[in-house]
Order: sequence, then structure tokens, then C-alpha cells
Amino acid sequence: MSETDHELPPATIALLPWGNVIEDFLDTLGISLESFCNEFTGSWMFAYVDALGRVGVRTVLICISASVVQPSRFTHRPTGCTIYMLPVPKVYRFLRRKIPGPYGRTVKQMFGEIRGSRLLLFPALAILKEVRLYLTTPLRSLARVLHDEGCQAILCQEYEYPRFDLCVLLGRLMHLPVFATFQGGDYHHSRVERLLRPLAMRASAGLIVAPQSEVQRLQALYIVSPGKVARIFTPIDVQFWSVTHCSEARAELGIRLDAQVVLWHGRISLWQKGLDILLDAWKQVCSERPGRDLRLLLVGAGQDSEKLRQRLTAMQQRNVLWVDKFIHDRATIRRYLSAGDIYVLPSRHEGFPLAPLEAMACGLPIVAADAQGIPDILAGGETSGGLIVPRNDAPALALALGRLLDDEAWRLELGKRAGHRIEASFSPEAVGMQLRTFLTNGRN
Repeated sequence: MSETDHELPPATIALLPWGNVIEDFLDTLGISLESFCNEFTGSWMFAYVDALGRVGVRTVLICISASVVQPSRFTHRPTGCTIYMLPVPKVYRFLRRKIPGPYGRTVKQMFGEIRGSRLLLFPALAILKEVRLYLTTPLRSLARVLHDEGCQAILCQEYEYPRFDLCVLLGRLMHLPVFATFQGGDYHHSRVERLLRPLAMRASAGLIVAPQSEVQRLQALYIVSPGKVARIFTPIDVQFWSVTHCSEARAELGIRLDAQVVLWHGRISLWQKGLDILLDAWKQVCSERPGRDLRLLLVGAGQDSEKLRQRLTAMQQRNVLWVDKFIHDRATIRRYLSAGDIYVLPSRHEGFPLAPLEAMACGLPIVAADAQGIPDILAGGETSGGLIVPRNDAPALALALGRLLDDEAWRLELGKRAGHRIEASFSPEAVGMQLRTFLTNGRN
């Protein structure tokens, strides 16, 4: 930390993740609350915690949980961050047992088929669909934590979510500024949100948005003033994310040193992450290069793991290696990245993805679909270390991958450019200072 950092007054920020309860995120990855507090680091949240900590800002991470019955305080072992688990309100805990699809956007998606005598309940169920996401945040216990921890501002993950609306109200009552980030949630769930969200936007202190396309959407939909929006990238620890020994990583995976490896890692959500497109593109890549030792390495687990397993079985493509587990240890992720030659991101929908940043910091060139955030990460296209292709376009993805697989010199050059791009624009110190300035001084 520099001398200037020491002169800054201390600050404490409350950070609230998106979602009804934290288990909805952790369970799909096979991660327990204990592991989340003691080991987990693979998230933009802890990247923010690290960056803010480097510039003298303490972060209190406040999660809503269905597994605790009273507010519980933990210390996140890797970062020292304070974590609170607040019990979900009793009314939502009751409803959660009655609602098969808590994130459903229609009555049918939430409650299943409405038939027979249940049709009489349809009006009540329709009302419940409109308001149920506003029932997940325990405002009284949240206010107590904010007061006890001396929080000076609230930062919500996602502004397109009822928790943001409620936090803005709570912030007004407690005289705390409320901010929110964009991590990919660019939609409404209910008519109630359409009414309340513009009010919350106007009453909020500011919005942190990385993709330029999302800034334009905000200004068009909500008429948000430019001064209320800060374009701040997700930070990444450049010193940590550097390539290790490729030979060791490949030996662990049983991959020959002379093989060419295309790599992807993350949460297995088949449609959102575009993994179906990737598999179609990979089949084309391999058919056009018979006899070459090509490997596709997939690392991750999630809600669609079984669907992916079925796709891979149907493909009978022997050169696809899937590490079927969600890796939350950064050193392990780095080791897998070290085994790759090219990183691929075929996503249909993203906010501002962290995975390609990790790969670029390890010196891997990127081939990515033009999902949100990617045109900003690779702002200079090939100058920034990657190739961008249209979403939902397997032939274009195959063509770009083939271009790098067939030209080693160009592939290595793009990898160097990718590393330089991360060093110049995504360091925790630079991003941390931008966040601190906006969250503590940029109150509109």
C-alpha cells in the first residue's frame, strides 16, 4: 500500500449478493456454507473485497440464507472479509416449501400446472408471483448489521432485482447511500418491479457498470444521468494469475505436451454459457484437422451437468476432457489454465465475466462470443489479445479457433497482448481506487 493509501480515511462498505438465498447459488456448485466462508474465492465479490481492501476499504459481505435460524457472523479465511448469514424471513421460508420454481417468471413456472380446484387460487398465486422476490430480504436484521458494523454505504449485486429496491428504501431510512453493480441481470421479473425500479434508480447513489452497451440501455430505459454511472472493470490479481509449469498441469490431466488444448472453465449452464455451441464448433474443428492431437478441456459443474454429460455421450468425441467439479481454489484453476493454449468463451449471456480475465492474465489468447462485457474486455479486438465472433454461431467459432490452432506464432503473440491488456486495465490497485472514489465520494 502506498503512502497516499495510508492517508485515506477508513471506510466500510456492505456488499449484498443477488439471489433469493445464497444456497441457490452454492448448491448448484456443490459448495457448502462452510466451504464458502473458508475456501471460496472464485467470484467477482471477492475480487471486489480484495481490490477495496488494498485501498483501505473494509467490506462486510451480507448473505441471506435458508440454512441459518439466527444472524451468524463469520470471517472469510482467504481475504479476512466479514461475512454475515442472515436468516431468510419466515414468510419466504414458508413459501419456499410451496414454490417449486422460486425464480420462475410465470405462475406456471413457479407453481407448476394449475388445474382443477387449484384454478380458484390462480388470482392469489398471480399476486404472489408479483411480490415474492420482495419477501426474501430481512430488512430489520439487515439494518442491525449495517448499524453494528458501521457501514457507510450499501453495494448491491444487480440493480434489476427487488433486493436493490428494498435496500434503496432502507438506505433512505438509515441515511446511507446505496449503489449497485451490473453482473448480467438486465431484466424485470414482475410488474411491481416496473413500477418501483425507476424510483429506486433515481433514489440510488450510483451504478457500477462495465459494459458500454449496458450504459446505453440504462440511459435509454431509465434516463439515468451519466454522472450516476461509473464504468469500472472487475479487478484481477495480476501477480497471482500468471502461468505455471505447463508440463506439470498436463501430466496431471494425462495430456501430451505436443497436444493443442482449447480450454473453458466456469459454471455449467448449457444455454447461457453457450456450451452447446462450443461442442458443435469443436466437432467441426476436429473434422477439419484429422490426425492432429487436439483437446477440449472443460472445467466446471453446475445445474446442467447432466445435460452436458448426455451431450458428450451422444457426441462420442474422445478428445473432450471434462473435469466435472466446480473449482473454487484459485491455485487449482491457475494450474488448469496453464495446461491450455487457447481460452474459449462461447456464452450467449454474461455481465462482465471474470473467467476470460483469469485466462488472459495467464497469457492465453481468447476466442469469445460477443456477449455483454466481451467487447469491453477485448476493446481493441486482436490488439487486446483475442478474437470476437457472433453469438449462436458455431461455424464462426470453429473458424476463429482453427485460425489460432493453425498459426502458433500468431497464437503466442495474441497471448502476450492479452497479458498486457490485463496488466494495464484490471489491476486491483487501480480498480480499487476507482471503486473507493465512487463509493465514498461519488454520491449523487
